[in-house]
Amino acid sequence: MKFALGLCLLTATLAHAEPAGGLSWTAPAGWKEQPARAMRAATYAVPKAAGDAEDGECAVFYFGAGQGGAVQANIERWYGQFESSAKPPAPRAGKAGKYKVTYVEHSGTYRSGGPMMAAPPVKKPGFRLLGAIVEGPQGSVFFKLTGPAKTVAASSAAFEKMISAIR
Repeated sequence: MKFALGLCLLTATLAHAEPAGGLSWTAPAGWKEQPARAMRAATYAVPKAAGDAEDGECAVFYFGAGQGGAVQANIERWYGQFESSAKPPAPRAGKAGKYKVTYVEHSGTYRSGGPMMAAPPVKKPGFRLLGAIVEGPQGSVFFKLTGPAKTVAASSAAFEKMISAIR
């Protein structure tokens, strides 16, 4: 009986782990998994911070081995989704287990939607991006957290903890 209970608890714990590209991660507590969407391995609603009008979103993309483009090309595309007079900070290197991670951030007016997202573009001032590109064993996995600046700031430690715990 103890074994069965332990197995049930283990299964419940692992149920929240997500896999893509040979990597697995667990979304932070409070983030709500959203329905499947085209081109995404996972999507999470990130609860809005006090005073913000909307939740943030963490989109996870995996396109397959050798797919999805180079790290720098993705960084430039993400930065290009913002209208800002400020230059974004330089990407920084990190590790998730034995995997190389490139972290990026930017802020300004975010242009969400557009032709690739099959939605009309919407300008969202006061938004922020935290991104992490993890070079996994089966290709890169792209983690992109966007939302109102306070919401993203309030979730930044949880985002980095999720990325650093990837296996």
